[in-house]
Amino acid sequence: MRKLQSEVDELVNELGGYWKPFEMLAALIEELGEFSKEMLKFEGIKGENSKEKLIEEFGDVLFALVCIANYYGIDCEEALRKSISKYANRDLNLWK
Repeated sequence: MRKLQSEVDELVNELGGYWKPFEMLAALIEELGEFSKEMLKFEGIKGENSKEKLIEEFGDVLFALVCIANYYGIDCEEALRKSISKYANRDLNLWK
């Protein structure tokens, strides 16, 4: 994951640098909307589905999240591992 964060950082800097925080948040929300639209299609609720389009939009959401993480110096792998641990401990007996 760290290698991918570094690749995103290199690309963003080649393209002119990171946007302001709330611009990046707006981009993330936009990408979530596009991903949501593809999920609706994939589930047969609205339009024709495409696994490739779903994957593309998921990647765009991840890219936007990684941009925000890089901006704030957040290690994505460390953050995800902490969340996994939190859910594993907190929700251990939730669904039994």
